[in-house]
Amino acid sequence: MSRITNRLEKYQSSTPSRWREEAEYRVENRAWLRHSQYIAMLMLEKMDELSLTQKALAERMGCTQQYVSKILRGKENLSIETLSKIESALSLRLLNY
Repeated sequence: MSRITNRLEKYQSSTPSRWREEAEYRVENRAWLRHSQYIAMLMLEKMDELSLTQKALAERMGCTQQYVSKILRGKENLSIETLSKIESALSLRLLNY
């Protein structure tokens, strides 16, 4: 048994796992994360329809490609300003008013 324990300890990561914190974060922020993921899916569909790359969308929105990538992961808490930029850049309706 100690051989197995020694082997496991040998391959153990030196940094602690953050799975619990990440799971708690997802539970606490479930509502807006669901909206963010939905918006990301709409954006990806529209980008595919328009044959737009992340870089081209970033240029239309006036932001970086890295920020567009973060949005498309569906984990970004989007401001109304950003939602408006997405709507304009993709001719897509996200806000219902």
